[in-house]
Amino acid sequence: MRVRLKPLEEQTIVITGGSSGNGLATAHAAVRRGAAVVLAARNEEALEEVKLDLERLGGRVAICAADVSVEADLEELARVAVGTFGGFDSWVNDAAAATYGPMEQVMIEDHRRIFDVNYHGLLMGSLIAARHLRERGGGAIVNLGSVLSDRAMIYQGAYSASKAAVQAATDALRMELEREGAGISVTLIKPGSVHTPYPEHARNYMGAPPRLPPMLYDPALVAEAILFACEHPRRQLYVGGSGYAISLAGGLAPRLTDLAMETFGIDAQQKPGDPGDPPARDNLDAPRRDGNVRGSQDVFVRRTSLLLTAQTDPFKLPFVAAEALLETAGGLARSLKPRL
Repeated sequence: MRVRLKPLEEQTIVITGGSSGNGLATAHAAVRRGAAVVLAARNEEALEEVKLDLERLGGRVAICAADVSVEADLEELARVAVGTFGGFDSWVNDAAAATYGPMEQVMIEDHRRIFDVNYHGLLMGSLIAARHLRERGGGAIVNLGSVLSDRAMIYQGAYSASKAAVQAATDALRMELEREGAGISVTLIKPGSVHTPYPEHARNYMGAPPRLPPMLYDPALVAEAILFACEHPRRQLYVGGSGYAISLAGGLAPRLTDLAMETFGIDAQQKPGDPGDPPARDNLDAPRRDGNVRGSQDVFVRRTSLLLTAQTDPFKLPFVAAEALLETAGGLARSLKPRL
């Protein structure tokens, strides 16, 4: 059965992890393009504020306070979508949890929590979505993986392991639904480092504030990839060429990649003197301050991804390449300015 997906303006999209980062960026982009959205996160207060903001933009919005590691919460999320908008056409599994630190120092309970959110939560959400979309005649399931699905990062072992599991589960579900002829597209999005509050939200076992290793990309690019997958059946989409390079290196030269990470990987994930937003720190077990698309650390952020454009709209490549050159020149000028 050929998968046919509706235009965004005719869709209702469920988004977990919708109160910050990539999920919130996707909600904004979806509303601007005419879709209705149903947002889930643990922080109900932040969700209420997000709902008001999106409704001021003319958005059709419903919210559901939910912990994705709890199956009953995800079932309620689906009921909210059905009760408010009559159902949904795309389900985006974006919620995630993370830690920074050596595998031996991260508590086993934290490893379990990361898998409960990143893997079990995504799996339960995908299965609930599949049941609904099968009855609806088709739709899209979009799962947020990572380039760390391909290649583990030192000091992010638990997160890397959960994302490898996400890739395997996504691939297995895609094959089963395709064999069945369910008319459901299943896409895995693999971002590199994205400028979200991820470092602040992660539990930190290191001696310095965590950061994401450069190059960092704007969350709007991840939103672009997610919404593209809601309209166009794709197996997977990478966001950010630097992250894709890590995936390639891990496959082609795994031992050299090990050595590079052992030498540079820990320092690249620390930002002494720049803790970001302290009240947002460590939401592993309970929500903290929320509601921001972007992280608060002072870092250079790319707003273009040639790799993503090549996958979604190659005819735009020359224009995006020109924009990327200007962006890089601006970044260099910014980095040199304090030295002048």
